[in-house]
Amino acid sequence: MRALMPWSRMPTLQHELDRMFERFLAPMLPDVPALGEWTPALDVAEGKEAVTVTAELPGVDPKDIAVTLEGDLLTLKGAKEERHEEKDERWHRVERSAGTFIRTVRLPAAVDAGAVTATFKNGVVTVTLPKTAGTKGTLIPVKAE
Repeated sequence: MRALMPWSRMPTLQHELDRMFERFLAPMLPDVPALGEWTPALDVAEGKEAVTVTAELPGVDPKDIAVTLEGDLLTLKGAKEERHEEKDERWHRVERSAGTFIRTVRLPAAVDAGAVTATFKNGVVTVTLPKTAGTKGTLIPVKAE
């Protein structure tokens, strides 16, 4: 009978492929999901001296951005002003996001909370988190005998 229905096992195959991709992509997925009405894109980079988090926040006023650090979690919260529709306008396309946002990212290394800085320029916020002395690492010379 299976010879007459070769596609009967497709749901099982699809399930196995889904599980395989979930395992493969798991390390690339963010640790903490994004919440809010829109989600700004961000990058996390780790250098020798600091961790840098850069987020694109076009149209957001810097005074509407809050940056908090709790343990190894950095949170960016804020709001982008809603557009007000005029009664005599007819909208044909609305693609720009507005409203509140919150992004939380787990930092890849321990940082010095007292030395964190945040700057805003051209719609991009950059948070620089200097690493603690223990996480910077120490170069140990190898002696030849």
